[in-house]
Amino acid sequence: MTLAVAKYPIDAPSRFDDFADKQTRWLCQAAAAGAQVAILPEYLSLELGATFATGVRDDLHASLAALQAHRAAWCALYAGLARDTGLHVVAGTFLLDDGRGRYRNRADLFSPGGGHVWQDKLQLTGFEKKTGVIDGGDALKVFEIEGVRVGIAICYDIEFPLPVRAQCEAGARLVLVPSCTDTAAGATRVRVGCLARALENRCFIAQSVTAGDAAWSPALDVNTGEATIYAPMDVGLPADGIVAETREPHGWIYADFDPQRLRETRDSAQVANDRDWPGQLAPGLRQAKLEPGA
Repeated sequence: MTLAVAKYPIDAPSRFDDFADKQTRWLCQAAAAGAQVAILPEYLSLELGATFATGVRDDLHASLAALQAHRAAWCALYAGLARDTGLHVVAGTFLLDDGRGRYRNRADLFSPGGGHVWQDKLQLTGFEKKTGVIDGGDALKVFEIEGVRVGIAICYDIEFPLPVRAQCEAGARLVLVPSCTDTAAGATRVRVGCLARALENRCFIAQSVTAGDAAWSPALDVNTGEATIYAPMDVGLPADGIVAETREPHGWIYADFDPQRLRETRDSAQVANDRDWPGQLAPGLRQAKLEPGA
């Protein structure tokens, strides 16, 4: 299975059709390169904020409300592109109104055969909490792509070990991470989270990112980080855990994911964090106690 992971430049489309044309160009490029799965970044839908009038696009609450008018066209666009390109497409994330004026940060996954599933972001960043209108999701899912079980962990979610562990215990060997960070510290946190989850669970992680500056947007104004595909750091795999990483201002990176090869490397593994995970759950290790006399 070939993965295409985006370092995606934020532009300022004037119409939905301009946005759609860009998605078509990008996904056709990934398909032409032989990819089966394409991962776009978190907050991708907020690029559509540029299509709104001044006073709406520079007000996050107003732009989230206005964005809902594009939901049906959004789903139709990516469903059609998945069908036409043969790609399984993680369409970044869409801030979706739950019907009460509150929003879920939702990663939609569209399949060539017409399937449409999703994972909502579970943990909220400080920025998301401060909006006062974004809620975390309440369900953790695993999907199947081309016979491979896959999880989605949206940006901050990859920094939490237990939900990703639950996805891997449900069979996920590949975790897709649409992300968006605006500081070097934020990019580092997500990167470290990806490396840690790959190590703990002996799985591959594919992280997409936003790129460039968009002064017109209250959410996408500054974007940092590199699109990266991670693996466990062990014999037969990259020593630094980096399979592929972007080096250009923007674009796709590609890598093949072979779950059988991943399984085979377990036989020669120097460590087996995934199998040794239960050791940390021993009753005597659940709580540390102060030892007097030190």
